Amino acid sequence: MLTLFLMMIPIVNIIMLFVWAFGDSNPSKANYAKAALLWAAIGIVIYILIMVLGLTAVLSETNY
Repeated sequence: MLTLFLMMIPIVNIIMLFVWAFGDSNPSKANYAKAALLWAAIGIVIYILIMVLGLTAVLSETNY
């Protein structure tokens, strides 16, 4: 319950995920934190890819 509460607080959630993932916490919490960090990284990569493609599309339309 405390884990989910801490995940709702901005900035604290990122710090705590790194602490749990690479600290000496119990293995299930470490696996949860590693999985959450992996999903966050995948989401950031997809977001950047969509933004770059969108920006490229917008800038290519200005040439006409």
